[in-house]
Order: sequence, then structure tokens, then C-alpha cells
Amino acid sequence: MSIKFAILALLAEKPRHGYEIKNEFDRRTNHTWPLNIGQVYTTLDRLERDGLCYRGDETPDGRVIATISSKGREEVRQWFATPVAPANPPRNELAIKIALAATSSDVDVAALIQEQRHATMHQLQEFRQARRGVADDDLAGQLLVDGMIFAAEAEIRWLDHCESKAIQASHSRSYQPVEAVAEDSKTVQKA
Repeated sequence: MSIKFAILALLAEKPRHGYEIKNEFDRRTNHTWPLNIGQVYTTLDRLERDGLCYRGDETPDGRVIATISSKGREEVRQWFATPVAPANPPRNELAIKIALAATSSDVDVAALIQEQRHATMHQLQEFRQARRGVADDDLAGQLLVDGMIFAAEAEIRWLDHCESKAIQASHSRSYQPVEAVAEDSKTVQKA
């Protein structure tokens, strides 16, 4: 996720200083993605350099207020209007891990899948518990936690699919028709 656009979106609502941005981002994302205050200020510096915001007045405690520029407003408008494309190609460590395990003779793919399913089920339970704690009027928090729940459920379905395919593959490797076994024994006898 681009912190640049999240910060611009918050600035589009009203001018804010760095700590306000961090706190509002944390609140709206239900603390799902930790945002480092140093990252906020580094991003604000880049936004100012690129003409997307400018520094305004200071608060009584010395914090500089950032204000979005018209160019920044246009960037935010375009960001909201543009669908998010997945990384091309998507880099999913779990998918790569299972693909390599499935094509390796010395890895117990079934055990790997079972262990991952257990971990994902545990995570799903935590997400569901967190969902019960989100206030009824916190739409952003509800949507974020729901997204995590749906992603965990999808991962479990995919793990079930992987397990099924791995079982099918192991059966096809261990099963040889009688003719193939007879041919193999003839080859061995000639040698």
C-alpha cells in the first residue's frame, strides 16, 4: 500500500501535522498496518518536494501543519478512481513455498499444508475475535477486519485445494498400470 496516497487522502480532508496524520491513519485502519512517524515525515518531505503539499503554520507546540496542493488533490482523486492492480506477477511466499515443496522429493507437502492451515485457522479466529470488538459505527474498521477474514478464509480454501492436488499427484505417482509394471520388469530382466 502506498502511504503517499493515504497521507494525501487525509490531507485532502483538512490540513494536519505529522502526528495527526499518523493517529488518524491508525484509527481509520483499526491499527492494522503500523505507520511509523518517521515514515510520515519522510513522505511529507517527498510530497512537498513533488508539489503535492506545502508546509503551513506551526501549532503552538511547534508542529508544522501540512496542506494539500491542487496538484495533490488531483493525485488523490485519480488514486480513488483507479483500481488497485495486484503486483505483476503476484509474489506470494506461501504459494512459492508450496510449489517448491510439491516438486521436491524430500518435503512432506501434506505436513506443510496442515501446519499452514492450522496457523491460518488460528489467525482467522483472531480476526473474528477482533471483528467482534469493532464498534458498530466504525465502518472503516469493520471493512478492514472483514477483508482480513475473507482473505484468511480464501487461503484455507486454497490450502484445501493444494492438499487435494498433492494427494492426487501422489496417487498417480504410486500407481502404475499392470502393463507398465510388466514392461519395467522385462527391462530389468534384460539388463
